[in-house]
Amino acid sequence: MAVMTRWLDPDEQRTWRAYLAASRALMDTLDRELQRDAGMPHAYYELLVVLSESPGRRLRMSDLAEAAGSSRSRLSHAVARLEAAGWVRREECPTDRRGQVALLTDEGFATLAAAAPGHVEGVRRNLFDALSPAQVDQLRRISETLAEHLTG
Repeated sequence: MAVMTRWLDPDEQRTWRAYLAASRALMDTLDRELQRDAGMPHAYYELLVVLSESPGRRLRMSDLAEAAGSSRSRLSHAVARLEAAGWVRREECPTDRRGQVALLTDEGFATLAAAAPGHVEGVRRNLFDALSPAQVDQLRRISETLAEHLTG
């Protein structure tokens, strides 16, 4: 038995396309600003944030990949770039000889601390300043609903 396609109605299509355009434009803008102001893409900034918030500023590579929503191979490439910049160091995992731990260096933490004010201002200017308090609440609730739905 063939499954019928549940096509988007005109309102859903408009909503979907508006969401795509807004999310792409926001992430492209934030990425451009971080590249210009801090010399790193948004994906690297996110990795530094995750490490900075982890106990001892260190995390198993597999846990870092999961936290960043990244494949292990993509993460490995990114961490290699962060190592080359002196912002992250890899160490052997003390509890698992096959695993590695990514450690945020003091230089990486200082780089993140220097980049954070400009990035936060970019998020405020490009997202929150365009929304009313009620819209911010709606966006948070919608985003939480979608995240829960998609991650189970």
